[in-house]
Amino acid sequence: MSPASTPRLLITILVVWSVGLCLSGCSPFDRTTWWLEVFPCFVGFAVMWWTRHRFPLTNLLYALILVHGVVLMLGGAYSYARVPLGFWMQDWFGFGRNNYDKIGHFFQGFVPAIIARELLISYWHIASRRLVAFLALAICLAFSALYELIEWWAALALGQGADEFLGTQGDVWDTQSDMFLAMLGAMIALGLLSRWHDRQLAARANAAGARPTVLG
Repeated sequence: MSPASTPRLLITILVVWSVGLCLSGCSPFDRTTWWLEVFPCFVGFAVMWWTRHRFPLTNLLYALILVHGVVLMLGGAYSYARVPLGFWMQDWFGFGRNNYDKIGHFFQGFVPAIIARELLISYWHIASRRLVAFLALAICLAFSALYELIEWWAALALGQGADEFLGTQGDVWDTQSDMFLAMLGAMIALGLLSRWHDRQLAARANAAGARPTVLG
């Protein structure tokens, strides 16, 4: 890939997300909730597009971000407490509530863990494998806590209008379980994908004629 070219997977994200946003935003359950849920997609794509030449991401990370965006759009379309997949899971596994929001919070750790890892290795050039894993997990937990604060602020600002965004469904431990799922997602991503991610980082560095950061 030449320095001036746009990564193909970023174009794929543009196409898939454009379709997804049109479908999910056509007639969402609650328009305010839709905006709150999909807003990260607009911000994320703007950042990826702006940095596509100076800091292109690995294909693994582009693919993970693409899927995460679809998860957000689906939650925005129905509101997390009403996504059909959550009701199917409720029937299949006997859950007492629609747990689609837990999928969203799992991805809130799973995908940011690789985002953090890529930045820590390629941008900040941290070469310690253990330190990279620790910092990536800490960043994901911090991000999850920040998101819970944002939900709290939205509830204060919007009053009853924030109920669909919060999606607690009467669960008094919703905040804690959300953060646990994000932590679990981050741990699983780091455990399963780190070696694959290392190979893609090395291949990208070699293609750019740079020296890859070797983790020890």
